[in-house]
This record gives sequence, structure tokens and C-alpha cells, in this order.
Amino acid sequence: MSERIQTFDQFWPYYLGEHRRSGTRILHLVGTTLAVCLWLMALATGRWWFVLAGLATVYGLAWVGHFFIEHNRPATFRYPLWSFAADFKMSAPALSGKLPAELRRVARGH
Repeated sequence: MSERIQTFDQFWPYYLGEHRRSGTRILHLVGTTLAVCLWLMALATGRWWFVLAGLATVYGLAWVGHFFIEHNRPATFRYPLWSFAADFKMSAPALSGKLPAELRRVARGH
């Protein structure tokens, strides 16, 4: 991708295209879920190192998926905020079983 993406709506299909393999998506979902739990722990206990632990978890698991399963460069390197938001956007359809339909929809260009 040589041109810079300008909107999140443009980014979303690109993001899903970078997560074609289910193992990568599973690592993202696990990392995002664990990170949210750690961030809630930070709020509940006042131990703010849980925030850093959450960031390390979410990015660590995602990057393992990209480097060793997907064999691509994480979108976080170029689009850090949109990637972070897209991790959460991808979680809802993944948990509800609607992600395969979303992947097909985006692949068709709709």
C-alpha cells in the first residue's frame, strides 16, 4: 500500500485484508480481551502498571500473529491509532460470529 489512507472507512478493508488468517485474528481477540481486563484492573486497583501490561499484551500477541502467522508487517507501524480502534471493531463481529460475513463483504468491495 503506497498511498496514505485518509479515513477509517478506507482503513477498515485494508485492516481486514492484513488479517486473513484465523490464527492472527484469534491472537488479536485474545490480546484485546486480556488488555481490557488489565486496564480494568488498573482502574480498580490504582496500579497503573496494568496499563503498560495491557499495551504489551495487546501488541505482543498481535505482532506474533503478524510476524509468524500472517507474515506481514503490522498496520500499527503505519496507522497506530486506527489499528488500535480496528482491533476493537474486529472484536465485536468475531465474538458474535459475524466476522466471516464481514470479511466476505469487504472482499467483495461493499
